[in-house]
Amino acid sequence: MTVKIEPMSQFNGVYQVILEDGSRRIASRNLAPGRDVYGERLIKHKDEEYRLWDPYRSKISAAILKGLKALPIKDGSKVLYLGAASGTTASHVSDIVGENGHVFCIEFAPRPLKELIDNVCRFRPNMSPILADARLPEKYVNIVEKVDVIYCDIAQPEQAQILINNAKIFLKSDGWIMLAIKARSIDVTKEPSEVYKKEIAILEKNGFQIHQVIHLEPYDKDHAMILAQYAPKRWQGED
Repeated sequence: MTVKIEPMSQFNGVYQVILEDGSRRIASRNLAPGRDVYGERLIKHKDEEYRLWDPYRSKISAAILKGLKALPIKDGSKVLYLGAASGTTASHVSDIVGENGHVFCIEFAPRPLKELIDNVCRFRPNMSPILADARLPEKYVNIVEKVDVIYCDIAQPEQAQILINNAKIFLKSDGWIMLAIKARSIDVTKEPSEVYKKEIAILEKNGFQIHQVIHLEPYDKDHAMILAQYAPKRWQGED
């Protein structure tokens, strides 16, 4: 059986792959042909190259496989990525937004940022690596443009508030956010479901309309992905 690849109609830039053994995986089209990022398999098909997208290494991949209804990241999108680390997921975002889009990668730790630069951004002109603290968005206000989507995956106690502070500066009105909540990074004494509800309430109070909450088990324990849209105009005049 030969490998088959077809686009997933509900997700721009994401492909379903049927492997030789009949198993199904998802993939993105490689913007830097010939190069992998984290040891993922590269597959050539009809003059294009695709990268298998591992749900155990990437929370967006896990969310797609767990029933994500819509992916706001698409061709041409400008994305602010908070917590880019060494670029596992950010590289797939780079694949999806393509040459007409851009990914602004915020990372606080120098070592993973160096790996991001050396192994990923050097081969992808649509990525900007930025050494900065996501808690201080004013520090990179002159580097990052207005964006269509903010993706946040940081191990901080106030994850929702950090995202909100960035959204007030960088996110377009009616833009989208994807927040990967790490319950144990916020409060190890509470049940994850309680933590999720608290973070959701913070988002809603600050003008976000929640579209979907996805639990990421078995790919990531005590993690959830929140998909929401920023609509501050609808909240004007409210407390």
